[in-house]
Amino acid sequence: MLEACVFATVLCGFLGIILKRNLMMKILSMDVMSTGVIALYVLVAARKGLFTPILANERTVDYADPVPQAVILTAIVIGFSIQALMLVGVMKLARDNPTLESNEIEKSNTP
Repeated sequence: MLEACVFATVLCGFLGIILKRNLMMKILSMDVMSTGVIALYVLVAARKGLFTPILANERTVDYADPVPQAVILTAIVIGFSIQALMLVGVMKLARDNPTLESNEIEKSNTP
């Protein structure tokens, strides 16, 4: 059930990128899709019965791999910086154009 919800989140973000014409809505849809992909990665990496190396006792148990956690944190930071960069680009476009609709911007900038 959880996998279906994560897949629906990714699908909603993808459809928003394809169908929406407003640039702010496209950025928001990309953020939703990114969140869904990160949630999918966390869902796949999570396994029961794994212990953290710091809190586990001195016995032989299966430890959780910290590499997926580091990859997810890196993906979150990179996604945030890309979103901030896209918002700055939209702010610069908003200075020159009265609308943020992508088809209107294309019409006004076509020679």
